[in-house]
Amino acid sequence: VQLQASGGGLVQPGGSLRLSCAAFGNIFAITVMRWYRQAPGKQRELVAAITSGGSTNFADSVKGRFTISRDSANNTVYLKMNNLKPEDTAVYYCNVEGEKNLGSGVTSDFGSWGQGTQVTVSS
Repeated sequence: VQLQASGGGLVQPGGSLRLSCAAFGNIFAITVMRWYRQAPGKQRELVAAITSGGSTNFADSVKGRFTISRDSANNTVYLKMNNLKPEDTAVYYCNVEGEKNLGSGVTSDFGSWGQGTQVTVSS
């Protein structure tokens, strides 16, 4: 299963961006879709997650500013980022876990990462 992320860019503090991540392949079901980020010199951190049931959770640093949503029909997850701050600058990665079809009614767990998209918040 491959992921294609898009939507990053340069934005001024206080601005907004929406990231998208679409999953492609023989997908049987998606369990959870997540967004991580990694700033220079820092460890990758979980930003937001959404389960198949629609439950969400967010890092404390983005609560009230970021929302996560999904289009289940198209296996796509979105991260809407509002009131962006310079400290939000990072490469953002999507991560998806679920089951893929192997054929003949057989499935297998998968976990995939997107290629990363740069978000830069600067005046």
